[in-house]
Amino acid sequence: MKTLHFKTNIHCSNCVAKVKPFLDKKKGVFSWKVDIDHPDKILTVETEELSAEDIIKTIKRTGFEAELL
Repeated sequence: MKTLHFKTNIHCSNCVAKVKPFLDKKKGVFSWKVDIDHPDKILTVETEELSAEDIIKTIKRTGFEAELL
């Protein structure tokens, strides 16, 4: 299992709600969370098989940005 961290522009709980269905149904995502209190709005994803690029593409499909840390 690997843990990936991303800087995002997911600012609030409503933003998290928009991303939730995409990450919840993404095959290979074991768990995820967004720290909206952190200045960089850190998205943490635990996965065994997905690459950082896979996660970034999924986030971009929701209208948000993500950058691997």
